[in-house]
Amino acid sequence: MNRIKLMAVTFLVAALLVSVPGTSAIAAEFDESPQVNGAGMIVDFFVARPIGLFSTIGGTAMFIVSLPFSALGGNVEAAAKQMVVIPARYTFLRPLGEF
Repeated sequence: MNRIKLMAVTFLVAALLVSVPGTSAIAAEFDESPQVNGAGMIVDFFVARPIGLFSTIGGTAMFIVSLPFSALGGNVEAAAKQMVVIPARYTFLRPLGEF
């Protein structure tokens, strides 16, 4: 009987030791305060936004070229979302400095 109690206590202590660091790691994932600095904003403005604009324009052109094939395949909405909407949101709707 003592051996079973010892095993149960050992198991509970081990479970607590494993779960406590795990909860702080999980909580760190839900931190919604982004750490944005000036350098990140500058890089975003001069590098990421122009690349996003190029991607939006190129994606729109590729969408127009592939539109007949997308229409035949029945996936016009999916193609528009992947080639136009996602790059446009990345370029124009996200806050400056948040990648």
